[in-house]
Parts: sequence; C-alpha cells; structure tokens
Amino acid sequence: MTIASSNMSLHSFLRRVERSRSSVLLLDYDGTIAPFRPDRFRAFPYPGVTELLCEIMETGRTRVAFVTGRRAHDLPPLLDLTPVPEIWGTHGRERLNSDGSYQRQAVDKETLEALYQADLWVDSIQLHHLAEHKSGSLAVHWRGLSDKEAYEIRHKVLLGWLPIADRACLTIEHFDGGVELRPADCSKADALRAILAEVPLEAPVAYLGDDEPDERVFDALRDRGLRVLVRPHWRATAADVWLRPPAQLLEFLSDWLDATRTTSLEQSCGPSPVTARKEDMVRASEMNEPAASDAR
Repeated sequence: MTIASSNMSLHSFLRRVERSRSSVLLLDYDGTIAPFRPDRFRAFPYPGVTELLCEIMETGRTRVAFVTGRRAHDLPPLLDLTPVPEIWGTHGRERLNSDGSYQRQAVDKETLEALYQADLWVDSIQLHHLAEHKSGSLAVHWRGLSDKEAYEIRHKVLLGWLPIADRACLTIEHFDGGVELRPADCSKADALRAILAEVPLEAPVAYLGDDEPDERVFDALRDRGLRVLVRPHWRATAADVWLRPPAQLLEFLSDWLDATRTTSLEQSCGPSPVTARKEDMVRASEMNEPAASDAR
C-alpha cells in the first residue's frame, strides 16, 4: 500500500475503525472493486471481494454503500450479496436501499429534451450500440476498442454533444473508457455529503475510487475521512492511499474486517492481546518511519 499524501495515516485510521461502534465504507464499482470489462454486464468483482464485503456487513459495525455512475439496479446481479448493500447509482441520482426501497431524483423537461437530442445525435453517427441510457444522463462507451477507434468515437460524439451541453447547461464528463452527458446538479460528491449527513461525526469514513470523477469525492471528503485510490497504475490524486488491485485491495478489506471484529471483542472483553500487540508494533514503526516514507 502506497501513501499518496500525509493527510491521514492508514494505520491510525484502522485503529479508529477498531475503536468505533460504527464506521462507513463507501465504494465505487468499476475499476475499483471490479476490473474493467468491454461487456459491462460481465464486470464481476475481483475474486474474494464479495466474501470480504459480506463478512464486513455481517459484523454490524460498518455501513457499506456503493456510489457509482452505473444505474443502481445494475449492481445487485453483479455483486451477488445478501442482503444487497445500499447503492447510490447514476452519480447519486438514484438510491437503492438494502430493504429494496428506491428513490430517484426527478429530471426537468429541459434536461430530458437535451438528452433526447444527444441520443438522436448518437443514432445519426451510428453509435447507438455503444450508448448507455440512464436516469438523467447518457453515456457512450468505447472500452475494449483500439486507441484510434476510441479517439474517432470521442471526436464524433463531442462534435454533436458540445453545443447541446452548452445550450442546456449540462456537464460532459470523461471517464475511463467513455464519456457521459449529464446535469451538473448531481454528483458522487453530493451523494457522499448526503451519506455523511446521516452518520455520526465521529464515525470513521473511507471512500475507495479509481477514476477522475472520484476526485470530486476525494475533495469533498478532505479532513473527514480516508480517501483511497484503487487502480493498477499511479496517477496524480487527492487520495491519501493508493492500492493496487486485487492483492492490496483484498488486504485493505481484510484489515477492515479484522478491525471491526476487534471492536466487537473489545466491547465485550476489553482490548485483546492481539490488538495491544498490533498497536505496540504500529507505534514502534511510526516512531522509526522516515517522514518521506511512501509504502507500508
């Protein structure tokens, strides 16, 4: 695990999870807990991730929620988790709760008309097979295609979308493998703020993301929680920690699970010898750790 900045120590954060009665684990999906796939309906989580998330949820100490650009109802079949975790889809415009209840923000007529025009443009350049229609947004995917093909598709799509976005005050957002047209009044960062308003201020919160749109969430979480970049290759980021999936992602989730289990033991029996020994080791390592250290 690589330290991306010095704003928050991973070790100290996990100790907070150990000592807290409740915590919050927020996750992006594609590129974070699941590898990118040309067929987005076959993008299953990395092996072992689902099992760890299930165990974390079973401790009853962590609120697990997904904040994704996907439609909320796309995730349950891919996750295969029971109960289904909380899912904020379409950049927070949709909310699918664990009990199956569902809320969706309304989309104004001007936006709907602009998206209709954008869809007509995609049809006119014969790229409808690459389009994804969501509540209040339209995306075009080119993952799996060559760089030349991706460049040509992007150029064609933006040629028609830019004036539409300008007239309707919509946002064009680029992501890994595509581009999306959507309103600027709803984002993953807004979903994060809505979740934070529902949890105690002292509860430890972490967000795991991989893509440029996740940077807005990292900015919104500044000084409030742990920001974790999950991707195979480094890029400039506001995150506190960088994990290379799948091994380091699994290690992080396993450490989180151990921390929540330790919380349960401590509340009933007091601090365990294992926890005390871990804390002694962490203190010793932090005392001897160089200021510019970049790895755990």
